[in-house]
Amino acid sequence: MKSIMESPAWYTGIPFVVVLLLIAVMPLAAPHFWDKNRNKAIIMAAISLPMLYYLVSDLRPELWHTAHDYVSFIILLGSLFIISGGILMTGDVRATPRVNTMFLIAGAILANFIGTTGASMLLIRPVLRTNAERKRTAHIPVFFIFVVSNIGGCLTPLGDPPLFLGYLKGVPFFWTLRLLPEWLVTLAIVLTVFYFLDRRAYHKESPQDITFDARAVTKIGFSGLINLIFLAGVILSVAMQIQSPYRELIMVAMTGLSLAFTNKQIRTDNKFSFYAINEVAVIFAGIFVTMVPLLTILRVHGAEFGIAKPWQFFWLTGGLSSFLDNAPTYLTFFSLAQGVTASLPAGSIDSISGVSVELLRAISCGAVFMGANPYIGNGPNFMVKSIAEGQNVKVPNFFMYMVYSIVILLPVFVLVTLVFFL
Repeated sequence: MKSIMESPAWYTGIPFVVVLLLIAVMPLAAPHFWDKNRNKAIIMAAISLPMLYYLVSDLRPELWHTAHDYVSFIILLGSLFIISGGILMTGDVRATPRVNTMFLIAGAILANFIGTTGASMLLIRPVLRTNAERKRTAHIPVFFIFVVSNIGGCLTPLGDPPLFLGYLKGVPFFWTLRLLPEWLVTLAIVLTVFYFLDRRAYHKESPQDITFDARAVTKIGFSGLINLIFLAGVILSVAMQIQSPYRELIMVAMTGLSLAFTNKQIRTDNKFSFYAINEVAVIFAGIFVTMVPLLTILRVHGAEFGIAKPWQFFWLTGGLSSFLDNAPTYLTFFSLAQGVTASLPAGSIDSISGVSVELLRAISCGAVFMGANPYIGNGPNFMVKSIAEGQNVKVPNFFMYMVYSIVILLPVFVLVTLVFFL
């Protein structure tokens, strides 16, 4: 059995790269095949089972630790996803730029409590329903993905999967609140751009559509609010740093109570299904198994790669998070940063879990923010796109969406780099 300081051979990292490439390419190359979770499971098993045999014989302690992290990760995501799916928002308000901007602000805040997936699933249908009377709305799902499905959720480990993995690696729960300046600056710019863009589109709507929108106003209502209690139970189990397995047992209990005490019609009206969380569980099983050797290599040899500056970690983490999944990308660069930090003189810098605080800030922001760059950067992105298309909203295709992100997000990220990471 290898010591943790003895690096596995470089080629043991190939299965991990293959898994990530499949996640990026298959939704575009073979969407109908990839849509079936059974097919994903078969492919992930074919890739990860040989690696599992290797890990049992050579890296058993690392495998055990990773398996524990996987279970905690899936239980958290599943509990937030299922419980938030039991809350239904109904009604219709005026589809003004101000109202739409307030929806995005509310979603950005909410994402830090129920996750970007939970906030996206809770709010996207009310946003689309509010704007149903308007014609020029293609930009609204795009900015919803930017703000609610990604950038908004960077203040707590509950907000986005990469940050919860950091929490499992020892990053304190409230440490991510230190990202508030980056969060505020990024959101302020993106929301300002959205407001003026939506205002321009609103003024181009026909008078008949504006009148129709005003007449369609109905009172906002909520159903299934008992789930707020269950969400609070999940949040407190993490925030109070309750140790595993009691933390996970509380999450499972809260999820069971939600399923038992929520009217089934609410989930039906929400068009709730277990497909998305099953997909995450299948894909991340393959990711967590295959990433073990690569993370060990990066932890041992991190200082040898010449990547040591916060801006480098911000853009490299963000760049890979754009086209691969941001959670394993976060772990990859977290391990790389551990190697870099270990090469520095002891006591020369502040560190958390063996990672320089400045590098950790850059990795966290890169993983969360730049998951918004394409549709494939983060799980909720495609969910929002699918729901919008299902309601006959004209949503930009993959390449037009990239035009939005290049023109709007990349200049914002350059500014964030200049202000915070140089």
